Amino acid sequence: MSTSTASRVALITGGGSGIGAAVARRLLDAGHRVAVTGRREERLRAFAAELGEPEGLLTIAGNAAEWDDVQSAVAATLKEFGRLDTVVANAGYATHDSVAEGDPAGWRDMVLTNVLGPALLVRASVDALKESGGRIVLVGSVAGFVNTPGNIYGATKWAVTGLAENTRRQVTEWGVGVTLIAPGRVETPFWDEYGSLPPGHLLTADQIADSVLWAIRQPAGVDVNTVVVRPIGQPN
Repeated sequence: MSTSTASRVALITGGGSGIGAAVARRLLDAGHRVAVTGRREERLRAFAAELGEPEGLLTIAGNAAEWDDVQSAVAATLKEFGRLDTVVANAGYATHDSVAEGDPAGWRDMVLTNVLGPALLVRASVDALKESGGRIVLVGSVAGFVNTPGNIYGATKWAVTGLAENTRRQVTEWGVGVTLIAPGRVETPFWDEYGSLPPGHLLTADQIADSVLWAIRQPAGVDVNTVVVRPIGQPN
């Protein structure tokens, strides 16, 4: 596996829509080659078609919370592009209910996707990132810093906040950077189950993607660890 001659390569989980898709577009525009994963193959095909089927895009159907799928995604990226410089653990969702009144049927998949998924991606990619001196980006949330009543989704993002720093403390000695990007309210499909967007100003997925690119474009030897991005007007 050569890491010296070709343009940089990123792997993004949950890359077919929302923040993940926005990051993929930004990276492709910047000359990176990009692999994106998602559970729905038809959504990935539609995303690739929307972009004009670029040569630098690889789509991989799979579940970000399944070890075999994550390993396969990393292996497919390395086979296709020959290197791996950045992984973005973006896949995640909310059940939008509470610990005292919610439906437990949806909690397991949310916890596995939001917490286990990023850990699996780190584990599967760390050897390749050691070789490239690469970077890990975990997409967390303001909900991982601010307690709200009964918020199980928030609890999963608190876990991601901890995972980012725990990961950094291990991989920094290997020359791998770790950044937690924690967005506030963003206009993405995250809100679809509500039937409407929350009130007030919202960030765009492209604005969060800009923060991701800023973090991974830091000079060699510089590691930006925590970036919390809120829209003006969001107090919590």
